[in-house]
Amino acid sequence: QVQLAESGGGLVQAGGSLRLSCAASGRTFSSYAMGWFRQAPGKEREFVGAISRSGGSTDYYADSVKGRFTISRDNAKNTVYLQMNSLKPEDTAVYYCAASRVLQNKVVRTTEYEYDYWGQGTQVTVSS
Repeated sequence: QVQLAESGGGLVQAGGSLRLSCAASGRTFSSYAMGWFRQAPGKEREFVGAISRSGGSTDYYADSVKGRFTISRDNAKNTVYLQMNSLKPEDTAVYYCAASRVLQNKVVRTTEYEYDYWGQGTQVTVSS
């Protein structure tokens, strides 16, 4: 079992930056590929980005955030990060991290049903 807790959300002006963190419990964090999703009011939850269990250059992003958002992880700290730059009002949403147990190092997951554990979410609001 993995428990996830997001932090770092808040209110920021358009063009600004935020870094979200997702801390995981347990001793097997490095066995999980990690992902970030978001849900805006009145919309379905959508994929933002994902990173393999080993991290490094194995990451993948939605087109809407590519070039602005970066995922990284520190397996020694059981934490995954989402660095968000050049924020836009349309990035306003509740952001969730998720964990998917995988066997291979370079696997990334991009759909909700592939993830086993979810955090409670953190609100990001971007003002214009």
